[in-house]
Amino acid sequence: MATNHLLSSSFLGNGVLIYPPTPKTTKPSLASPRRKQFITQSLTPNSQNPNFPSKSALTALILSSTLASQQAFAADNISPPPQPPQVIEAQPNNPGLPNSTPFSQNLVLNAPKPSNSDLPEGSQWRYSEFLNAVKKGKVERVRFSKDGSVLQLTAIDGKRASVVVPNDPDLIDILAMNGVDISVSEGEGGNGLFSFIGNLLFPIIAFAGLFFLFRRAQGGPGGPGGLGGPMDFGRSKSKFQEVPETGVTFADVAGADQAKLELQEVVDFLKNPDKYTALGAKIPKGCLLVGPPGTGKTLLARAVAGEAGVPFFSCAASEFVELFVGVGASRVRDLFEKAKSKAPCIVFIDEIDAVGRQRGAGMGGGNDEREQTINQLLTEMDGFSGNSGVIVLAATNRPDVLDSALLRPGRFDRQVTVDRPDVAGRVKILQVHSRGKALAKDVDFEKIARRTPGFTGADLQNLMNEAAILAARRDLKEISKDEISDALERIIAGPEKKNAVVSEEKKRLVAYHEAGHALVGALMPEYDPVAKISIIPRGQAGGLTFFAPSEERLESGLYSRSYLENQMAVALGGRVAEEVIFGEDNVTTGASNDFMQVSRVARQMVERFGFSKKIGQLAVGGAGGNPFLGQQMSSQKDYSMATADVVDGEVRELVEVAYKRAKDIINTHIDILHKLAQLLIEKETVDGEEFMSLFIDGKAELYVS
Repeated sequence: MATNHLLSSSFLGNGVLIYPPTPKTTKPSLASPRRKQFITQSLTPNSQNPNFPSKSALTALILSSTLASQQAFAADNISPPPQPPQVIEAQPNNPGLPNSTPFSQNLVLNAPKPSNSDLPEGSQWRYSEFLNAVKKGKVERVRFSKDGSVLQLTAIDGKRASVVVPNDPDLIDILAMNGVDISVSEGEGGNGLFSFIGNLLFPIIAFAGLFFLFRRAQGGPGGPGGLGGPMDFGRSKSKFQEVPETGVTFADVAGADQAKLELQEVVDFLKNPDKYTALGAKIPKGCLLVGPPGTGKTLLARAVAGEAGVPFFSCAASEFVELFVGVGASRVRDLFEKAKSKAPCIVFIDEIDAVGRQRGAGMGGGNDEREQTINQLLTEMDGFSGNSGVIVLAATNRPDVLDSALLRPGRFDRQVTVDRPDVAGRVKILQVHSRGKALAKDVDFEKIARRTPGFTGADLQNLMNEAAILAARRDLKEISKDEISDALERIIAGPEKKNAVVSEEKKRLVAYHEAGHALVGALMPEYDPVAKISIIPRGQAGGLTFFAPSEERLESGLYSRSYLENQMAVALGGRVAEEVIFGEDNVTTGASNDFMQVSRVARQMVERFGFSKKIGQLAVGGAGGNPFLGQQMSSQKDYSMATADVVDGEVRELVEVAYKRAKDIINTHIDILHKLAQLLIEKETVDGEEFMSLFIDGKAELYVS
């Protein structure tokens, strides 16, 4: 703002307009309509502006007219008319006195003071008495309170009194024309100016704070990245490599041969496109890597980047979603604009289920930000403008929650399943993760692989690392099979509680409990062989019995009715052994997890697998969908109460049959149970070979129902 001295009379207050004085050839009157309204609004509590200015601001307001009028005369080179002598001799209460100049004000203020014999008595004056005293020139100055309802006056003889002020719009004119000095209580001093400055600075400070947050969140100056502008939150955070150097090739990926074959074709298409285009083949637009956590989906993507030799963009789907709606869609657009400029190239989106979930169905509805992001992703992958030269790789372990529009051909042409490795795959993975480790000669990868069914690549990597840590803790130079075995048990059941205080009675009870599991499992036909029995406490378990599951059964996922019935009998073997040896009144809660397993298996056999003659080939009690995954939630059961009673009866019958079979085996081979329990008490751990020798010596036979 220009600092022209002609604007110095402008008052900056709450709700007060700024009126720059206009040069005139005549002196402005304090009683002009504009000035009257201005001062009245500033001092009248019931006006539009109830806030009062400070004393200094009000004084500047009253004296500004004099300066403005003098400067106006100087600006127009017009000399002010000479003051007539009779004006000098005029009385202070003359309404025609031009008191807007310092000269006239000095005449009024220095006029002879009249007699004060008729001043009201007391410190509280009536308003009418106050007006009469003002008009007679007996009031020298007044000071208004903050709200303008009361004023404090000082008479010409120094006497002070207070007056309750009504809403009189002519009061300011009367005071001004009679030369009364006007001020406002100091308690309000500077409030108008400070309020104006505060109102001006608040939006500036707020904008500066938001600007700083944007820069910090998006890697601007002062932020983590140190780069970017104030609006960079709409840009993609993907990592770009013109020549990918991931350090991983397909040779470093083991146990996922089928997935490698699918992705090798994509890489070969990028390297030798003529071989495919000559036959009319088109490059797949997208490949979705699906599999359990830890199976190597991200590792395969890194291998593709290292093998393809084309520009590679990598990002996580969670980077698209931010606090502000629309940022995710903007980042998707920015990512694909960059990718199209580098085509042919590969874009890898990890954990795509973060933005690719089903849209808008069910009670949970959909988040607008997530839905805008997935809609933009669908458009970029296969929209109206097409997406030539950009191959999208994506990984997820939740394919069941992805939107169907995202999975259709044209967007993800291939769904590559990266499943848990088989025995041969686990052997190769163990060899990869054993590089750089000092292994003893007794380590057999084949045996380790057979003891780790269902382990993923990440699990096997962790197994070898835990074995190396145990060897270092024991001050060994090599990793032996014992360290690997202990590491496997630590991963499965938790660390050993070597210092746990266990009484002989509890140790004996746990030994018989685990011996009951092992005995029933060994004598059940077509059941998994016993690998190891231990009564050393691990985690929440007082003892453990390890079985070696069939690799074929585990990979196929097909379980027969006889196998499930045997599984329930084995789970009940521990409780049956406690009852037979210690009596029904001395059983413990150690079989609680066993009962949960038995109940779950029996109910699934009746409700889902069709293993009940009374229910037949029906699936009842289907679980409702999760509404937050875009699925409908089942509000009522799909079977009657009569059917529910039949289901409960069938479940109970299956459990009772399994209990009877376990009890028959324990009672028939009680001698082997005693020998096995005594061996466990002495050694705490019995492996599969020692266990089988007991059966050979005892001439045990398989159970026949």
